[in-house]
Amino acid sequence: MGLFSTEDDATKTPRTDNLMGNLMGYLDTRIDLVRLETQEKVKTAFVGTVHGVTLGVIGLMFFLFLNIFLGLLLNDVLDSPYWGFGIVAGFYLVLLVIFVIGVDKKLFQGLADKLLNNTIYKSDKRQA
Repeated sequence: MGLFSTEDDATKTPRTDNLMGNLMGYLDTRIDLVRLETQEKVKTAFVGTVHGVTLGVIGLMFFLFLNIFLGLLLNDVLDSPYWGFGIVAGFYLVLLVIFVIGVDKKLFQGLADKLLNNTIYKSDKRQA
């Protein structure tokens, strides 16, 4: 052994160096792949959220103006300045009472289970 050699130099061979280089390259590539997949999932979630919120706001505006229209239409038909809005409000009060008293949360839970069953695994492209 030379003056500057250590035991580590004795264990390093070109094959070991090549294997370690390949392993480090694999790990770097795997980390980059995980980062890209995470970035893609975040981007997809962001786009889906913005799309859903936009549709929700537009739908809410449509629903609001439709109800105002129905209230004004009923006012005109009933020749009253307020009975149309009272009838529309009463309709929603009846719906509220029905939902509070008659509809069980398990119905909605069953619907959510059917609609969202395994959505995480369906979107994973690596599953065979």
